[in-house]
Amino acid sequence: MSQSKHCAPVTLPIRSDLIAWAQLVEMTRVEPATVAELMEMGWLEPVRAGAKDYLFRERDVYRIQKLQRLCRDLEIPHAAGSIIVDLLERVERLQQEISELK
Repeated sequence: MSQSKHCAPVTLPIRSDLIAWAQLVEMTRVEPATVAELMEMGWLEPVRAGAKDYLFRERDVYRIQKLQRLCRDLEIPHAAGSIIVDLLERVERLQQEISELK
């Protein structure tokens, strides 16, 4: 008698565009304390992945890079730079809305 074995289907992890804390720090070369400061300010709003784990969006990488360039080039603190980045993003959205209305 042959016994048929049923194997459980293999499930692959779900692909995610979210980025772990360590990856974010590596990709942006930003100090972990700066990431924590930006989170405290509410400028970064990561997804919680456990009690102490956070996942960030790709968009956060670009925002942090833009913030770092502004702060370095203009020699301003992160709080001021974050306001400028927010305003630039707002202008970009408004320009896009205008072009869609044409």
